[in-house]
Amino acid sequence: MGFYSEAHICQCFSRLTTQKRNSVVTISGDRQKTGHQLVECVLNLARALLHLGLRNGDVVAISAFNSDTYLEWLLAVAFIGGIVAPLNYRWSFEEARMAMVTVTPKMLVTDESCYRWHSALQSHAIPSLRWHVSLSSPSSDFINKYKILTMEMLLEQSVKSGSMNYSCAPEGAVLICFTSGTTGKPKGVVISHTALIVQSLAKVAIVGYSEDDVYLHTAPLCHIGGLSSAMAMLMIGACHVFIPKFEPRLALEALEQHHVTSLITVPAIMADLISLIRLKRSWKGRDSVKKILNGGGGLSYDLVKDVIKFFPRAKLLSAYGMTETCSSLAFTTLFEPMFEASGTSLQKFSKSKSSPGKPRGVCVGKPAPHVELKMCFDDSSDVGRILTRGPHVMLRYWDQIPENASSSIEEAWLDTGDIGFIDDHGDLWLVGRTNGRIRSGGENVYPEEVEAVLDQHPGVISSIVVGIPDPRLTEMVVACIRLSDNWQWSNNSSKFSIQSNELFLSSENLRHYCREKNLSRYKVPKMFILWTTTFPLTTTGKVRRDQVRREVMSQQQSSPSKL
Repeated sequence: MGFYSEAHICQCFSRLTTQKRNSVVTISGDRQKTGHQLVECVLNLARALLHLGLRNGDVVAISAFNSDTYLEWLLAVAFIGGIVAPLNYRWSFEEARMAMVTVTPKMLVTDESCYRWHSALQSHAIPSLRWHVSLSSPSSDFINKYKILTMEMLLEQSVKSGSMNYSCAPEGAVLICFTSGTTGKPKGVVISHTALIVQSLAKVAIVGYSEDDVYLHTAPLCHIGGLSSAMAMLMIGACHVFIPKFEPRLALEALEQHHVTSLITVPAIMADLISLIRLKRSWKGRDSVKKILNGGGGLSYDLVKDVIKFFPRAKLLSAYGMTETCSSLAFTTLFEPMFEASGTSLQKFSKSKSSPGKPRGVCVGKPAPHVELKMCFDDSSDVGRILTRGPHVMLRYWDQIPENASSSIEEAWLDTGDIGFIDDHGDLWLVGRTNGRIRSGGENVYPEEVEAVLDQHPGVISSIVVGIPDPRLTEMVVACIRLSDNWQWSNNSSKFSIQSNELFLSSENLRHYCREKNLSRYKVPKMFILWTTTFPLTTTGKVRRDQVRREVMSQQQSSPSKL
């Protein structure tokens, strides 16, 4: 059968146009679409893109709030053999520009979330861009000034013809999802149709998704977790409920109004939901939610107890994975409603933070059926680097040459960057990270990027950024700073002041400085600690981040702290 026996995410269209033909499959604000209507919208958009001149293998960058239209764009670009590069609307323009320079998109699709980028695009043009499409309805002056196409203008070019067949981009690529390297610069991870479908089937099998599910999009579609779960729900024929972005009030309203049965969270999202539920006189969502999948860091014991209390009918799972593995590698069940009376699941969870005879770690459960893991031990340690291979692994980073992406058997294994071990029951345990990546609120924060900004401040002679445990964010970004000569630390929130010819720094003006330097808000340190001695160094002269982190954790109660 050749090409049509290979994986393609649009193969779900047959199910949507038959079994779900007259069933609502997307809800976005006041707009609802059946399976038949969704597919027709995708095909009309695909025809318009082909007529405009988009071709197989072309990259389309999208930065927008979640909506049914966003999902349709993902599918339409994939249908004609294009590659979608979702951009994070929370990025500064400079971060978005670096990503686009890397993947050279032919088209940029945005909505009102990125209006601030338009003027910057005029003076910092992306050479590869031929078209810029707005999903919003800007004024005619705005359209003319920035030479933007609207959805209406684009769809006018959609001429219905005979039947259409989907096609694949080279290598079977469909997505370029961005993660960051050790410098914090965006790295494009090339994801295949096969990886998305295999991961979707794993979620259907392990989480138990079904066509009767009503799924609330809490995660942005620019993140692999949100994309992977969206594809799983699309394949099974479930109903998608969209809110533009996660806000606790909007999410709870959607949960109650649409009788949502499943959602995904990160610890910060769950903590915000629980905080708001506590304030409600009556909570109508407690009986409808049946499946909750957590990612982006483990839930604390207290938060798990709260989830069980407010979502008593929900199966609660946690997933461990990364962008390079198209989301989840391993799953663990934290609570099963059937065990509610005995508390068996919660008892198991309370014991999952350590293992006798092994280093302290966190159990992240068993690998999905299609996932192959290997531990690489560099010495006699009981823990090693976690490696994986299989159809879920990325094709390559975008700037790699395809022929050289896996030139040896050893390179066929992807190093996750994490260290841990597998116990006698086949459960995977995480002990730490081989790099300093901080997971805060479901986002990746790289210390070197934040340090580079802080070190530019004239009052900072050097800085070290670490992450410390936080029940809401998973990890909180903390900056340890050493002051330059003639500078002093102050609790005053002013930008700076001069007293007796001395300059003053405070936590507030350092946060303001970070924002002025276009550092994304989730990367701005939540806590600043004044370090009064030299940073601890290894024998090779590198800063011992692990020691700094331990000292910060021991002193985090004082504000500002002096170490």
